[in-house]
Amino acid sequence: MNIEKKQFALKLQLEIIWWAVTAIITFMVIYPILNNMVKYEYLTSNIFFVIVFITYTRYIFLLKHTFLANWQPIKFVVIFFSIPLVFKLIEWIFNFQVFLQSEGLQSFAVHFKSGISSASRDQLVNYMRSEFLFFGVASTVAAIVLPIRLLISFWRVYNKSGRV
Repeated sequence: MNIEKKQFALKLQLEIIWWAVTAIITFMVIYPILNNMVKYEYLTSNIFFVIVFITYTRYIFLLKHTFLANWQPIKFVVIFFSIPLVFKLIEWIFNFQVFLQSEGLQSFAVHFKSGISSASRDQLVNYMRSEFLFFGVASTVAAIVLPIRLLISFWRVYNKSGRV
């Protein structure tokens, strides 16, 4: 019983550390946008993309070191939660693409803080587009792959192979 408590405490510490790392990385990715813009209507979805990408990717590759490893009911909750999540992520990417095609990146210019040079503005606009699409697509792929990984893990635990 003492070993289980130590493993639980270790997994809890790792989870807290990973959430702190996720928060730091999310802040570092979003900071250039927040620092230079007054209003950014895609901020919420952008933050969500980064968090989903980091968290789901971590669960894909480090599943045996997480709480999900042996919690079979939670695995199914995550599997079924991922289905509408994938559709929502795709919807946000699609809405951003439609915005880019209809309004263009130049429409962000009115939301920049004053005193930013046009070269800096152009670089930031390209950063915003690239970063949004990268994390949007990456989080969507991770949200598709994680349920498959969880299903394999569920099957391994169910068959008592000892692996997660």
